[in-house]
Amino acid sequence: MLTAVAVLASLLFIGWLIYRAVRRRPVKAHVVCYAVACVTGVYTFAFFLGMDMPQLIKVVVSIILGVVLIFMAAYLQRRRQISKR
Repeated sequence: MLTAVAVLASLLFIGWLIYRAVRRRPVKAHVVCYAVACVTGVYTFAFFLGMDMPQLIKVVVSIILGVVLIFMAAYLQRRRQISKR
């Protein structure tokens, strides 16, 4: 079930990007990074819940990995913005 949610989230994200491109509206990089981090978090959550481990360990590991991915996306975005100045 969570895999289906992750696939739908990915399709919605791609559709949103196409919609913005057709309307010729700019897309800020931090919004894209945040959306990619959220979709990646859902995929990670679905992956860990599919493994044979106690439920608590699955949830804790997926949350920690999601936090790490979001932090990495924010850090890389901030570093790119500083280097452009």
